[in-house]
Amino acid sequence: MKPLQEAAEINGHRLRPESLMMSYGYTPAWSEGAIKCPIFQTSTFVFRNAEEGKAFFELAYGLRQADPDEEMGLIYSRLNNPSLEILEHRLTLWDGAEEAASFASGMAAISTTLLALLKPGDVVLHSEPVYGGTDFFLKQVLPRFGITAVGFSPKASQEELSAQVAEIVQGRLAMIYVETPANPTNHLVDLRACAEVARQHGSEEQPIRVVVDNTFLGPVFQHPLHHGADVVLYSATKFLGGHSDLIAGAVLASKPLMKEIKAMRTFMGTMCDPNTGWMLMRSLETLKLRMERAAQSAQVIADWLREHPQVARTYYLTHLEHDPAQQAIYEQQCLSPGSMISFDIEGGEAEAFQFLNRLKLIKLAVSLGGTESLAEHPATMTHSDIMPEVQREMGISSQMIRLSIGVEDPQDLIADLAQAFGTEADGITASYQPDAYAMYI
Repeated sequence: MKPLQEAAEINGHRLRPESLMMSYGYTPAWSEGAIKCPIFQTSTFVFRNAEEGKAFFELAYGLRQADPDEEMGLIYSRLNNPSLEILEHRLTLWDGAEEAASFASGMAAISTTLLALLKPGDVVLHSEPVYGGTDFFLKQVLPRFGITAVGFSPKASQEELSAQVAEIVQGRLAMIYVETPANPTNHLVDLRACAEVARQHGSEEQPIRVVVDNTFLGPVFQHPLHHGADVVLYSATKFLGGHSDLIAGAVLASKPLMKEIKAMRTFMGTMCDPNTGWMLMRSLETLKLRMERAAQSAQVIADWLREHPQVARTYYLTHLEHDPAQQAIYEQQCLSPGSMISFDIEGGEAEAFQFLNRLKLIKLAVSLGGTESLAEHPATMTHSDIMPEVQREMGISSQMIRLSIGVEDPQDLIADLAQAFGTEADGITASYQPDAYAMYI
């Protein structure tokens, strides 16, 4: 087996992630020349002898340190599996992480990570809003384990965030948890500011970890580890999977942190299954293509929505002229606005529901990041477990509709949006003619 570093280069030329997604971590000779990695659908693995089994378990349970050239072998698919190990090697590439771990869902990744890195008496300072399931786990589940969650505004400056940290006197601040862009408002959090605050108030003995949910833009359009984050989380169900046919999660971090997280995963049993791991490897091969095409379409659609008379406001990352601070964060840490759009329709819940019920091509469903476009109503669906008054403080209203733009023809999507508004889609064709698409027009 070639070292992974060697497999990532050709005569000293470093290969890019979109190229490495086709073969990194796998050699066809291992499986009768199969060009694609097979699914290792097995629960357990045979040891060559009892001594090998003992050695593997010593490493798995941390009973001793590995020798310089020693690796833990395959034991049991709750601990490790070839399908998942190859997937996890590939997951590190976009973010430049040392290690990755795959999970049974995004919430499995989030909950396992938080429980691995926190203990009773700790405090988590988290951005608001976050995904509804995350919000519930932070505010309703962690307190049962003696862990306190305190929210902060995504628009808080570094000085304001530092002042809020200084006010935390009950318990020890152990983590700054960030979701950026925020779901569903697209508010951005300054990752460098969070990392600096963590360094100022933490220490080597009592570090403050910066944990980032990068689902909306990553791993192609935003790289939190490059901006000082310690851990990156994904709902792999979304863009990483990208076809609305699997549920999975992923975590990336340094080797020491991943050792803690993987140990918790082993005993909680929250790891991904081999079949899902294989499907994720399939999807990673087209990740950049899908995300770039969806973002290209989303820009056209967001601009069209901003000019529509029945739209009170759009929430999209290139529509930040009114907020220089948010604009500066976008330019500093984002490589693209992505394909998530939220907008406030004129009226309230009744008008939002009427619009959603009229959609034809765009499907009324939660989730995001798939090849098909989806629409939902955050206040009564994905964020319905958050109290209405708290929703309003977060910027979530009964007027808000969230769109996840897929890879359909953007002209067709605008036509669907227009008929849902009860209007004509004037000027669609002229609005979208990039070179890569011109051959089809």
